[in-house]
Amino acid sequence: MKSRCKISMTKRIFTTLWVLCLTCKLGFGQDMVLSGTVKDVQGSPMPGVAVLIKGTTLGVVTQNDGTYSLFMGQADKDAVLVFSFLGFKTQELKWNGKTVIDVTLEEERQELEGVVVTALGIKREEKGLGYSTQTVTEKMMSDATPTNWASALVGKVAGANILSTSSGPISSARITLRGDASLNIDGNNALIVLDGVPLNSQMTGDGSNSYGAGGGGDVPVDYGNGIADINPDDIASIQVLKGATAAALYGSRAANGVMLVTTKSGVNKKKKYLGVTFNSNSSFDRVLHWPEFQQEYGQGDVKTNPSGKLYYSYGDSEDGAASGNVALSFGPKLDGSLYYQYDPETQQMGTVRTPWVKRNHRKAFWQTGYTLVNSIAIDGSSEKSAVRLSLTYTKNEWIMPNTGFNRIAVSGSFQNQVTDKLRVSAKVNYVKRQSDNLPATGYNNSSIPYFMILTNPSVDVRWYQQRWVKGKEGREILRPFSPWLDNPYVIAYECLNPMEKHGVVATGSIIYEFSPKWELMIRSGIDLSFDTREMIRPYGLKNFPKGYYQQQDVFSYENNTDVLLTYRNQLSNSFNLSVSVGANRMDNKYKMQQAYVKDLITPGVYKLSNGVAAPITTFTERNKRVNSVYGTATLSYANKIFLDVTGRNDWSSTLPSGNNSFFYPSVSTSFILSDLLRLPEQISFAKLRASWAQVGNDTAPYKTAKYYNTSAFPGSASVSSTLYNARFKPEISNSIEVGLDWRMFKQRFGLDLAFYNNITRNQILDVPMDQTTGYTKATMNSGKVRNRGIELQLDGTPVKTKNFTWNSTFTWAKNYNKVLSLAAGLTDGQTIAYTGGTNCALIAKVGGSIGDIYGYKLKRAPDGQVVWKDGITARTTEFEYVGNAYPAWKAGFSNEFSYKNFRVSILFDGQWGGIVYSQTHHKMTEHGTLKHTLKYRENPNFEVVGEGVMLDERGQYVPNNVPISVSKYYADYWRRANVETNSFDASFLKLREARIEYTIPSAGLNKIGIERLTLALYGRNLAMWTKDFPVYDPEVATLNNGTIVPGSEMGQLPSTRTMGFNLTLKF
Repeated sequence: MKSRCKISMTKRIFTTLWVLCLTCKLGFGQDMVLSGTVKDVQGSPMPGVAVLIKGTTLGVVTQNDGTYSLFMGQADKDAVLVFSFLGFKTQELKWNGKTVIDVTLEEERQELEGVVVTALGIKREEKGLGYSTQTVTEKMMSDATPTNWASALVGKVAGANILSTSSGPISSARITLRGDASLNIDGNNALIVLDGVPLNSQMTGDGSNSYGAGGGGDVPVDYGNGIADINPDDIASIQVLKGATAAALYGSRAANGVMLVTTKSGVNKKKKYLGVTFNSNSSFDRVLHWPEFQQEYGQGDVKTNPSGKLYYSYGDSEDGAASGNVALSFGPKLDGSLYYQYDPETQQMGTVRTPWVKRNHRKAFWQTGYTLVNSIAIDGSSEKSAVRLSLTYTKNEWIMPNTGFNRIAVSGSFQNQVTDKLRVSAKVNYVKRQSDNLPATGYNNSSIPYFMILTNPSVDVRWYQQRWVKGKEGREILRPFSPWLDNPYVIAYECLNPMEKHGVVATGSIIYEFSPKWELMIRSGIDLSFDTREMIRPYGLKNFPKGYYQQQDVFSYENNTDVLLTYRNQLSNSFNLSVSVGANRMDNKYKMQQAYVKDLITPGVYKLSNGVAAPITTFTERNKRVNSVYGTATLSYANKIFLDVTGRNDWSSTLPSGNNSFFYPSVSTSFILSDLLRLPEQISFAKLRASWAQVGNDTAPYKTAKYYNTSAFPGSASVSSTLYNARFKPEISNSIEVGLDWRMFKQRFGLDLAFYNNITRNQILDVPMDQTTGYTKATMNSGKVRNRGIELQLDGTPVKTKNFTWNSTFTWAKNYNKVLSLAAGLTDGQTIAYTGGTNCALIAKVGGSIGDIYGYKLKRAPDGQVVWKDGITARTTEFEYVGNAYPAWKAGFSNEFSYKNFRVSILFDGQWGGIVYSQTHHKMTEHGTLKHTLKYRENPNFEVVGEGVMLDERGQYVPNNVPISVSKYYADYWRRANVETNSFDASFLKLREARIEYTIPSAGLNKIGIERLTLALYGRNLAMWTKDFPVYDPEVATLNNGTIVPGSEMGQLPSTRTMGFNLTLKF
């Protein structure tokens, strides 16, 4: 803690009341008075400092100007005065009968010498750590409370990449630290540990991919992953262990780093205490950013009348043939001309011509969303026990009509000092999340993004509110303007994706201290969840003309049990030793049952028994066990030099029996340069650290299966298409890190710098095979990937006065990812994931990166000009490198200003570089709905000659001179397969968070039993600046079934801007 401004008002009030009560009991009415002033080292007065006569209960608290007056009564002149304030060094001074004593208190090195939680919950002095960690505090998490806790980490942790799908209110996140190390896209997630219980962050999708327009498939829905429901209101802190050394004790699952999430606990105040805290947040959401739509031309496909002018007619009329059955916006100008248009009352063409004008074709569909979060927490303590209970209720109505969720979170903690040697503690977190409907994403006829892409400026979206064709309710959807466009209100109110999830994370521990040197800890924890989901599709949809119904049940269970024995001893005046040895057993079970019927017998009845055919059922079951032993030893010299050695061995059930054991060691050291060397007095603290680690990783269950797989058809099995491999080995990552921690000017300025190099080899991959072998792929060890990078964190207090403090933090991180080798024969590289159907893919090639995007590009002549053929762009036949999905660097810049009882905090964050392939841009351009498609519309005959060259009859390049229609030009040059023209720079800067709060002075509140009252206004995603990103938000990814794929958007839902109000009341 850098300054008293960071001490909670709650603690100050409590201390004041306590000391004043003691004073009232024992101190008033005496004659001898001692007075003085207490200041900090900068000379600023310190209010709230406790001044006590040692060995008595007589004392006072300093006033706002730092002064105090203490009635000494009959105290002896040798009495000792104790001056104490949280975060500062306590001073003891003899009275000697003086009437004035002024005191200067120095801050403790609490940040540098404080205790942090590391792997397995082992507490360590931060000063002695030889690797990089970072702490995210409760205040940092709650300044602009999001519905998903992971969103609150964005811009605050150097080296962290939090990637969200922008797929609705749940907004599942993919959290990675220091780049992607695995060629398996789902194998790069950081391990999330909640109160000592490792959580499964994988997502179970509904079986649908992001691209499914006209293909008869369904749409992906973000039901949330295993970490989505951690309650932000219950989080006390998050400790980020970035490198392999920091996380090595967690074994194979921690190869990508660890985030230790600690929830709030009751505080043992060594006496009877009862406190109640009420916290309320009300926030409102609107669309953050809209694409630049054109609103000058309406529906149509460049149809002209006999006079050569563009015209419109919803149906066949005396004005011409019908032009109202296309989703293109290349019709006549919206200038008020009179045309036969659609009549929403009759659901037919109007009988009279009406003005051709722009209408509210998109924005009227969306609503102002809101989120209400109310929580109440009760803290209690006795002499030996502490307990905390909390209840949080969240109600969300999202910006898309008829979508949102409700969440109830119950948290409880208990700790008890049973005897002087025995401590017991327990925590439980229960969550129930329920939704009547969650939005679907992706590019599919039944998704809202699809409608938003294709609708026209001349169409009022509210004309669709009738949903059904009159007289055919429940059977035929109203789609008046294109047979491809499903009705948006049918999608919102009839295409439902309800769900209900119950989750429990619980842990209990027993700690027995045999002696000051020996301690035994036994801990067991469970992570249990059960989801029930449905997908309801009515009659009349483009992909499901006769309806569709799906049920999905997902069960996940994991138990971890640890036994840890610790020995601590001071070997001499200079050497201290701490050794811990332990064992872990992990059992993981996963079951998923999915059944669906396509074509319903009776419209509107959604049961598996209502299908024309028997339900198609899929059952997936996975069981996994890992047994482990581990140990760690720490040796320190004079509290100036530290050495840590760890080792862990896992035996995994998912690896072949001959290769299922793998060992990974780590070594780290730190040197406190400020204690070892004579440095300038401006340097408060300096530490050099270095570490090396080797971490292993196993794979998903049943990679060793030899013969048959389960089948969707009862009583049958399928032959595996994967070649069995009995000899594959665990993945191995070797990591080196060096860093510097530097503090100056009495800790007013700080720098934390880290360099790392991580190489992962023996990647367990499914490598493509020649299908003539009878197999399509083989499981083998192949591939080596290197991540090399730099992380920087700057902390400062530029201004600090009696009433005003300015704290600032800047984070910056850059990662270089390189593929060093792949399996022999993979000349076309290893495909990581497809994003845009089969037109765009992440492909890893030797010398390239895991995030490299490949696809078709424009064909160019030797001088770089675009090549045209028959008026359209010439086609290429091979995938080419287009760009990289990941940014060159990411940064965050936060500032906090405190003035008396006011506090203002602001966070900017952003990234530079990276690209996003946009399906939305492709289709909106093809259909003429974006502003950039206005160019060339006034050309003669509505034709365009593409800029570039073509081949003449001699095979020579000559200027292109073949015209094509404007609509065909935009449809071709920005076609879906052209990844080059539909990919855009993903750089952005966001005003991520802002908060202004006021804490009402406690003097008046205490009289009515209120300890603290804080009011605040806050905002999230308040503003965004991009390098001309053409659609909603460059901070996006694609949801493919249960996989979050970076570098593309395949039908993006809008991002939201949030503004809210917070009230915190403590009794």
